[in-house]
Amino acid sequence: MSYFSGYQVGSFYDELFTENHQPRLPVEPLIRQIESLPPSELRERQAAAEEMLLKLGITFNVYSNPQQQERIFPFDIIPRVIEHRDWLQLQAGLRQRVQALNLFIADIYGKQNIINDGVIPRDLIESADGYQRLAHFIKPARDIWVPITGIDLVRDRDGVLYVLEDNLRCPSGVSYALENRSVMKAIFPRAFRDMGVLPISDYPENLKASLQYLGPQHHDEEPQVVVLTPGPYNSAYFEHAFLAREMGCPLVQGSDLLVQQGAVYMRSTRGLQRVDVIYRRIDDDFLDPMRFRSDSMLGVPGLVDVYQQGGVSLANAIGTGVADDKAVYAYIPEVIKYYLAEEPIIPNVPTYACWREDDRKFVLDHLDELVVKAVNLSGGYGILIGPQATKAQREEFRKKIIANPRTYIAQPTLSLSRVPTLIDQQIEGRHVDFRPYILFGQSVKVMPGGLTRVALKKNSLVVNSSQGGGSKDTWVLSAAGDLH
Repeated sequence: MSYFSGYQVGSFYDELFTENHQPRLPVEPLIRQIESLPPSELRERQAAAEEMLLKLGITFNVYSNPQQQERIFPFDIIPRVIEHRDWLQLQAGLRQRVQALNLFIADIYGKQNIINDGVIPRDLIESADGYQRLAHFIKPARDIWVPITGIDLVRDRDGVLYVLEDNLRCPSGVSYALENRSVMKAIFPRAFRDMGVLPISDYPENLKASLQYLGPQHHDEEPQVVVLTPGPYNSAYFEHAFLAREMGCPLVQGSDLLVQQGAVYMRSTRGLQRVDVIYRRIDDDFLDPMRFRSDSMLGVPGLVDVYQQGGVSLANAIGTGVADDKAVYAYIPEVIKYYLAEEPIIPNVPTYACWREDDRKFVLDHLDELVVKAVNLSGGYGILIGPQATKAQREEFRKKIIANPRTYIAQPTLSLSRVPTLIDQQIEGRHVDFRPYILFGQSVKVMPGGLTRVALKKNSLVVNSSQGGGSKDTWVLSAAGDLH
């Protein structure tokens, strides 16, 4: 049988097939291997992959569904493939963006040159949800504010990749990418060999090295790194435990840490152990009840004082969420030009900022064509997809925009690229995005892969797991792999 005989590329950019329904040259070995499978074998391998993921305990929590809070993260067996020449450009663009974002955050909480020079409005920065005034009194170790970043990318119908969103607080999902890879290597070993897929298994080692780089330099001992989690009821708890285990670092909750004499210590069976670096998976507001939310049971009293005095490092730094704001996102091309004197290698999606009068008028006149986003929400929430919305939904957003324009941006409705996806017993195209992970330590390292999220619902453009999305493995090919 031919698994792909009825596959429709459609009018979208397809990551595996050309518009003439021919496999893109580098992915031919994968397509050949799938086509060589007996009838029902692909479905059986999909079931085997799901069973492996189940045994690995790869789950996430859905807070909005109290009847089924924890569930297996949906996974599709057909990977997304990125050619080597595309990856080289992507890698350069991601490094450029992270370096510029780090300089931007340092400046925002420092001399504020970019504000004083009129590149970005002061009130836009100071009204951002992630802006923290106390960060003006912080100097992170080695001036690195964002050691860990996840940047969401999409490819449009024209085949061009765009940055959709920056994630600089607690970017999640890398554990799913790593576990997806271990499963796929067992399912398609020959294709990995034939296509020259770059490995990603060294990510935990590189993550630990980047975190230890933030530790004290005045003694010979290896800096003690811990992973701070809110606990097992957090949606990403699997990831917290996974990364702690893979790095060989303790997984702690706030109650496991205490502050004494200008330092942070971890309670252990061997007594108190000093902590040098905290990879925190807790938002700013819950880190320290003495400086943020007094009702927080998740953080560590006195932590911020020690951090400000340089007694411990946090990854990522307090206040980095200012650059997560979707309103600030609209200015990142100017940020790159300002700090690096370079044109952005990876462009932003064209964005209309509703606090600008002309942009707001255009958005209100074209709500049926645009995607409108609340700047302070994520996970697929607070979004209006104009062409798919009802008149009542568009009117509701019209009122919200008029009442609070600072809270909204709008973008064209992108025709997201698609990847063949196994749906029931047949292969259909489904829309995807891509989140690569970047580590900023002694150098800037980009993981050669990442999390491809897939909208499993037909015609859906929302890939978030909280909205019914799933994931795929992402294969970045070596230079040799491109020659197949």
